[in-house]
This record gives sequence, structure tokens and C-alpha cells, in this order.
Amino acid sequence: MRLILTMLLFFSLALAACTKEQATEAPASAPEPVVATEPEIDPVTGFKMTGDWELVRGNCTACHSAKLITQQRGTAQQWLTMIRWMQAKQNLWQFDPGTESRIIAYLSENYPPDAARRRASIPPDLMPPNPYSTVAQTNSR
Repeated sequence: MRLILTMLLFFSLALAACTKEQATEAPASAPEPVVATEPEIDPVTGFKMTGDWELVRGNCTACHSAKLITQQRGTAQQWLTMIRWMQAKQNLWQFDPGTESRIIAYLSENYPPDAARRRASIPPDLMPPNPYSTVAQTNSR
């Protein structure tokens, strides 16, 4: 009987020791999920500080506010269309092809279309006549 009690005591102490070791070990946990972090924002321009942001800052803010860029959204083709319009109507210089593609890549990646944005512009043929245009003034005389 004494042998049985000794064995029970030994096993209970061994079991208690194992349980205590397991309790002090760090619990095995699932790997932490990868969370996509947003890039830092430049405090001066508001640009996302990733990729070619400094190239965009150097070329685009020479003529207008960075806010004008960060408020816009577009695909690569839409950004290219805006650049072509600025070159045709606003005297924007021509970029070398590498610089232009890097600017467009940055803009389309960081400021892509957003479904929650405002509607597209009304086509000119659906707009009412502009009372201030010279064409409207000559037709009214």
C-alpha cells in the first residue's frame, strides 16, 4: 500500500511539474496576420512617400499645388490624358518617356479611381450655352 501511495505521489508531483512548465511557456499562437501598412505621408505635399513620389513632387508642384494632385483619381490612361491636356493647354514641358512612365505609374498606383468619387464631367455637347463666351455674345446681337 505504501508503494502505491508513493507512486501516486510521485506521478501527481510529476504531473504538477509538467503542467507548471507548460503554463510558463509562451503559448503557441497562430502567425500574426500580415497587415498592409499605408506609406507615410509627406507633411509638405501630402503625397504618399513611396516609389517615385519625389519625382512627382519635383515635376508637378512646379506649376500647381500638390493638393490638386492628391484630390484627383485616375487610371494610368486618365493620368496620361491629364498630362497631355496640360502639355497642350497649360504649357507643361515634354517629359522624356522614362520620366513620364514613372510619374504615371506613381499616380495610378497611389491615386487610382475610386467609386466614391464625384461623377465624370458632363460632355461639352450636353452643357448649356455659356453666356460669357464670345460666340454667345455675337449670336445675341
